[in-house]
Amino acid sequence: MVIAMLRELREQKHFTQKDLADKIGSDQTFISKIEIGERRVDIIELKYICDALEMDLTEFGKKVELKIMNTTE
Repeated sequence: MVIAMLRELREQKHFTQKDLADKIGSDQTFISKIEIGERRVDIIELKYICDALEMDLTEFGKKVELKIMNTTE
């Protein structure tokens, strides 16, 4: 759920994986591994990614929670 939302947000911003990676000081394979579920994201990395995507971490968390609640109904 979290990863799908990160990817969706990245795509809404019209960022490639490389664009996002550059913004957080990483490489494209880092973003790719996250998006395919090969690598987990810790809270600090999530904060950096949200910042790069111009999304407040708290707001992102609320969106994830709403999505989870709507999925379980």
